[in-house]
Amino acid sequence: MSERMERAQNLHNQGYNCAQAVVCAYCDQFGVDQDTAFKMAEGFGLGMGLMEVCGALTGAFMLAGLRGSKGCDHPGETKAQTYKMNKALAAAFRDQNGTLLCRELKGVADGKVRRSCPDCINDACRLVEEFLVK
Repeated sequence: MSERMERAQNLHNQGYNCAQAVVCAYCDQFGVDQDTAFKMAEGFGLGMGLMEVCGALTGAFMLAGLRGSKGCDHPGETKAQTYKMNKALAAAFRDQNGTLLCRELKGVADGKVRRSCPDCINDACRLVEEFLVK
């Protein structure tokens, strides 16, 4: 387990949601302070609060935007590349877990838990380290 993955797990254990745990574990590497990262990711836990796309994976998507975007001075220039990165992150997560959806990962409909939140956080951290950390 990497130091950042361990940090993400510790943050989650302190009450950070899955998205916050992933984003905040890497925020300094992506040029954002922890308080801003925490606030930015708050609405994305529990699959955006709706059990949709996994919050941990959504945190990785946020980091992809931080890594790839050229910012407000260059609107539209980098979004296609960021979307491409999100697609790659999503495909890798889906390949490993069979789904991107929180409700399916947690077995809401069928009672079959496919992946725990800590495991999803680890998966998202591995993807961040593989695809985004340079």
